[in-house]
Amino acid sequence: MKLTKSLMLGSAAMFASAGVQAADLPMKAKAVEYVKICTLYGAGFYYIPGTDTCIKLGGYVRASAQLGTNSVWGAAASGLGGAHNRLSNYYTAQSRLDQSIDTRTATEYGLLRTYAELAFTWTAGGYGGAGTTAINGATAYTGNNPAGSGSGTISGGSLSVYYAFMQFAGFTFGRAQSQFSSPWTNYPGNSFDGLPGGGGWEAVNQFAYTADFGQGITASFSAEDQVARDTTNIWNVSGATAAGLATGAYGAGNIGGSRSPDLVAMLRVDQAWGLFQASVVAHNNHAGYYGADETTGHPDDKWGWAGQLALSIKNVPTGAGDTINVQGVYTNGASVYNFQQYMPFTFAMYGGSGLAGAYQSVGLAGVSDSVFVAGAGQQLTTTYGFNGAYTHNWNPYWNTAIWGGFGAVRYNGTAKGYICGAFVATLALSSGLGGCNPDFNYSVVGLSTRWSPVKNLTFSSEVAYAILDQKYASGSTVTLPLQSGIAKPAGAYELKDQGALQVMFRAQRNW
Repeated sequence: MKLTKSLMLGSAAMFASAGVQAADLPMKAKAVEYVKICTLYGAGFYYIPGTDTCIKLGGYVRASAQLGTNSVWGAAASGLGGAHNRLSNYYTAQSRLDQSIDTRTATEYGLLRTYAELAFTWTAGGYGGAGTTAINGATAYTGNNPAGSGSGTISGGSLSVYYAFMQFAGFTFGRAQSQFSSPWTNYPGNSFDGLPGGGGWEAVNQFAYTADFGQGITASFSAEDQVARDTTNIWNVSGATAAGLATGAYGAGNIGGSRSPDLVAMLRVDQAWGLFQASVVAHNNHAGYYGADETTGHPDDKWGWAGQLALSIKNVPTGAGDTINVQGVYTNGASVYNFQQYMPFTFAMYGGSGLAGAYQSVGLAGVSDSVFVAGAGQQLTTTYGFNGAYTHNWNPYWNTAIWGGFGAVRYNGTAKGYICGAFVATLALSSGLGGCNPDFNYSVVGLSTRWSPVKNLTFSSEVAYAILDQKYASGSTVTLPLQSGIAKPAGAYELKDQGALQVMFRAQRNW
């Protein structure tokens, strides 16, 4: 009994002491500042706590496999893929994490926006030839991803900065899609990267201004960084070699330092029925020197240009949400606005041959902005092309697109004389100057089918067929040197049109 009483008194004293300490604490905790939904700019935006800035996080995870090509996702038109032998990949796999950050703030001058999109990608490579003699067969890994530690392991990956720009009061600063390109760029209804016929998706550093006239009518003017992105090739044909010509390079690469950005003007009408856009660009071709040092002289700069018309028709009568996208382009000295950045600029596609004395057949072609020889001026290259797609929605879960693109390259008479002189002298073109014509057409046709069983999850498959239509005289041959990197022996090869079939399977989860 005494023990029970003692415990009760001790407990009472303890609670009394605790009550005194509690009285010294604040009676009300500070309110928690919860993240609030921002409805000003659509779904997915939230206010950054303590600010009037809204932010949206997005992105996707993608896994894909391509059959019949060494690239992701393009044609087997050059290199190991174009060799079509034991060093060519039957499949190439890729995995990617894409992350985007979009912030927006309403100001007295209008919307202040920043946007960035980064992609972390792992792409499987291949194995190219590394042997030096007929009996010294060897290969080496040719992937873009860095080699990891450990015996025989390939790890790591690559980081790509797709977009990084700021918009304020109608101005755009930073890396954004070219104002020249249509909204669908080189993807009118497809995922295939290597489609000719218009401006590409690859972003570019730029300073741009967009004027909004209302009713969906806008006009944009931009100065866009030319370096690396906006020039295909400037070839000094005097520097042509057998090894280069065998890959479709018609001379030594000879692009000089930056002088002027590309100057773009664009008019767009965006309505409920669809979209119409007209774009034009001026492009400066600035070459290096004729020889190894500045005393050898150089060709003068020459301005090129490109023009593009694009049309999108929404909700065509075949079904709800069905669309038609089409665009056409003409370039002179600005070929990248037709043969865009995700395409090869040189082509070397191999196949069989029934011509007596020929080891195999090959299709050789090259895209340039201009060509020249020592002591002469630049000759601008002309191209034209188009691409388009029709997309049909079978139901809310399935859709199919039929798509294609075409690009033509035409060299003027002087440029043909330079290139053909190199072909005859260096590769012993059998048909001589009379049978030489470096012009060519390149086209791709394809079919895509997509299934979205739940929102933001898509499984897709595409089949694409690429055709290289070269213009050399029928039955012509060239004598190519040993190309150990793709395991092609020295010998005679028939110049012939070529084709390549590719298939892609992809799974993608967006958020």
